[in-house]
Amino acid sequence: MNSRPLESEMPALLPGPPPGSILIVDDLPDKLLVLQTVLEDLGQNLVFARSGREALREVLQREFAVILLDVNMPDIDGLETARLIRSYKRSAHTPIIFITAYADEMQTSRGYSLGAVDYILSPVVPEVLRSKVKVFVELYAMQQRAREQAEERVAFAAEQAARRAAEENSRRSAFLAQASRVLGGSLDLDIATRELMQLLVPDTAALAVLSLDDEQGRQRSCLIHQAHTGRAPVERAYQDLPGPLQQLFQRARADERRVDATHLQPAATDVTTGWWPGLDADTPAAAVPLMVGGKTLGCLLVAGPTDAAPLGGPSFPALEELAGRAAIAFENARLYRSLQNEIVERREAEAQLHEVNRRKDEFLAMLSHELRNPLAPIRNAIEVIRRVAPPDAKIDWARDVMDRQVRHLTRLVEELLDVARINQGKIALHKEAVELGSVIAHAVETVRPAIEARHHTLELSLPEQPAWLQADFSRLSQIIANLLNNAAKYTEDGGRIELIASVADGQARLTVRDNGIGIDPRLLPRVFDLFQQGEQTLDRSQGGLGVGLTLVQRLVELHQGRVEAHSAGTGKGSEFRVFMPCLSVIEPATSHAATELEGPKQGCRVLIVDDNQDAADSVAAVLALDGHEVKTVGDGSLALASAPVYVPQVVLLDIGLPGLNGYEVARRLRQMAPTRDALLIALTGYGQREDREIAMQAGFDVHLVKPASPTEVGRIIDEWQQQGARAVAGDADAAQKLQRS
Repeated sequence: MNSRPLESEMPALLPGPPPGSILIVDDLPDKLLVLQTVLEDLGQNLVFARSGREALREVLQREFAVILLDVNMPDIDGLETARLIRSYKRSAHTPIIFITAYADEMQTSRGYSLGAVDYILSPVVPEVLRSKVKVFVELYAMQQRAREQAEERVAFAAEQAARRAAEENSRRSAFLAQASRVLGGSLDLDIATRELMQLLVPDTAALAVLSLDDEQGRQRSCLIHQAHTGRAPVERAYQDLPGPLQQLFQRARADERRVDATHLQPAATDVTTGWWPGLDADTPAAAVPLMVGGKTLGCLLVAGPTDAAPLGGPSFPALEELAGRAAIAFENARLYRSLQNEIVERREAEAQLHEVNRRKDEFLAMLSHELRNPLAPIRNAIEVIRRVAPPDAKIDWARDVMDRQVRHLTRLVEELLDVARINQGKIALHKEAVELGSVIAHAVETVRPAIEARHHTLELSLPEQPAWLQADFSRLSQIIANLLNNAAKYTEDGGRIELIASVADGQARLTVRDNGIGIDPRLLPRVFDLFQQGEQTLDRSQGGLGVGLTLVQRLVELHQGRVEAHSAGTGKGSEFRVFMPCLSVIEPATSHAATELEGPKQGCRVLIVDDNQDAADSVAAVLALDGHEVKTVGDGSLALASAPVYVPQVVLLDIGLPGLNGYEVARRLRQMAPTRDALLIALTGYGQREDREIAMQAGFDVHLVKPASPTEVGRIIDEWQQQGARAVAGDADAAQKLQRS
């Protein structure tokens, strides 16, 4: 016999709870066997222990319906064991039946004092023992059933409470979501406020009061919505709040939190107004400030909600969140209104400025034309004096003075007229291929008298090879002359002026540098503005109207270029840089300039677009040997900028370019008049059928896979020339024959 529990397979006495456990404690195995035989018919779990210690261990591990305890045991007797069992919380009320061969009155009294429910003398009568144990087993089963039912009721109540809370939260969330949609549906403040009030009354509250402040924090208006049975809510607007509300809102503002209140009936003097009838003294109400970022926009009050109101009954737990969303919506509406006002004011200012500029341009144009009328006869009169006047030193001096001043006045008038024409969009460039060195020589010759008059030293640095630009010769010369004249004007006598010209990356760069008075840092950002000049002395020794640099900037922009001004400060000289796209740089090995400009008689103008400079140069060298005029650029933007100027007949275009890829460049070239009918050859590392189809859709005529042979490229160009550019561009079959995988 051991202490391991013996599980009975008989059915339980009562349906419902599982079988209980019976602890049998006796040090004699024979008695344990007898008790097992007597009690196993009860269908309960019988657990056996042969000592008090084992009994205590079992009590700590499980709960028992009844305990049968022998009084006389060797280590801990039954009475002591019962005392210890009663000291445990789990077994404090477990029924204990003592089994003993002898029981006197003292022992029995002590046993009952320790919690015994009965004494049974051995040898036991099976029916008596079984009957008594059965009573306690059934009592234990009923207790278990009652406990389970209590737990089920508690669980059910908790589930119902959780469901109600979930429904309430869901209803509240739906209400707040609807409020967000309503408040965010319009950026008009008046519409947003009325939408909020209509959302609250009558479905959520019987009364809603909204007070908003103006930009200075003063109460601007008060809007009241009040429910009426069987009628639509009544809306009233007040400039001043009634006394009770005024005090309530002041409390909410001061505390910066929700204030719960009742007794909202108006004062006796206000009853006749009837602005909230039907609300008694116990009507629940709450007021909350509308705040955004610590700024109070106003206050909101709700009163008298229905039982199913989304705001949650008398305590209005969702009111603060609603107020927060409303405050954000109202602030957005205010910001939008302010932005709209600013936009309107800005547009009005821009319209006024545009009108002022238009009148200024018209005045300049009229002034320039009117001033030119007297200049012509004055110049003619000077020429007559030169021819007919007798030789006389004073007459010659006076004639030279008049001639210089007339020329100066003529230049000023021309500058004014040019600026007016550019502003009105009336100036047109007559572009042609011009050589940069020739333009510089012409400009230098124009300003040489002004430079020599002040004894300046002019240093020129030109490219080693001729460089060609698509430009208006006279206007480009005017740009350079104006910069040189500006340098001469603002450089002290005997100063140094440098003119440096260079070509790189498809751009011509002109730099005019002097060691003159420099440019004040405050003036530098506005140096190209019309009529803008530095501070001048009363004698205005430099002269001018401040239109020269403005004219330079406008003319450079008309040539798709840009101009920059730099200076280290007053007294440290100035530097102006002009950047313009150029056609090409003529290499020494090529033919004369005129021949190169027009291209070889049997060649054509080729534009190579590739960010790999070595690859581009190698193809360019071979094509140049074949008699073609070649230009290389490193990205798509430069290609698009060069195309209208260079007007290529053939474009060799890499697909994988930085920025704009080759497909996009090809599409734009096809939209430009100068390259609409050009031969477009795609260079790519992908040669699948889909890649060819994409290239054809982008506007390419030929698709070549890298590395493309320059000889092959030359052969394709020759075939295209023989067939005719338009025929190849429009004939898909001919283009297909040119494909190379």
